[in-house]
Amino acid sequence: MSTRTSTSTSTSTSTSTSTSTSTSTSTSTSTSTAFRRIVRRETHSPRSVAMASAVVLAVVALAYVGTEIVLSLFSQPGLLLSPAAAGTWLSGLPDQQPAWAIITVALLLALLGVVFIVLALTPGRLPKHQLTRTGRVVLVDNAVIAAALAQHVSDHTGIARDRVTVGVSGRVVDVVVTPDAGVPVPNERIRELIAAELDVYQLVRPIKTRVRTAQQREGALA
Repeated sequence: MSTRTSTSTSTSTSTSTSTSTSTSTSTSTSTSTAFRRIVRRETHSPRSVAMASAVVLAVVALAYVGTEIVLSLFSQPGLLLSPAAAGTWLSGLPDQQPAWAIITVALLLALLGVVFIVLALTPGRLPKHQLTRTGRVVLVDNAVIAAALAQHVSDHTGIARDRVTVGVSGRVVDVVVTPDAGVPVPNERIRELIAAELDVYQLVRPIKTRVRTAQQREGALA
């Protein structure tokens, strides 16, 4: 009697532990998927402008072709070029133009079409960066990161804040320093400061640092 009770209790405990582990794993996976969806939604934008432009161009082209065909059917002069004249012009191109020119134009048109298709189908990227945080999603605008980095450089180098300009993109931090006349700019020191501060932010996507020195205009010296 005692052996059966012990075995039953052990089996029940094992089943409960297995169920708890399975539930925990499922919850973790669900949370991770939800986080990925949130990050993608908040960091990407649809290419609405590119898609609308492509649609408008296609509609205009089709409307023009349709208009020319209708005018031709009613024996009316074409707006620009009647279908018959267009066919004659196209058939005479190989004799009128060199082959390399025709191939070049065709490739450029094909490339333009591919660019429009890619822009219309792929999502754009918003000016934001994700910070590495456990259990939550933290997104920061690039402008906020740029302002913080500029202030950090100013505080640790003694360079006036208005002489430090920082731009943050998806892959590069661009630092432009406008020093006083004859004052050297510690580019390497600034690069190290930016790198150390970015390590504190713990960005998910690593970015490079570029430091440049801008020449002060003579009018600004007065």
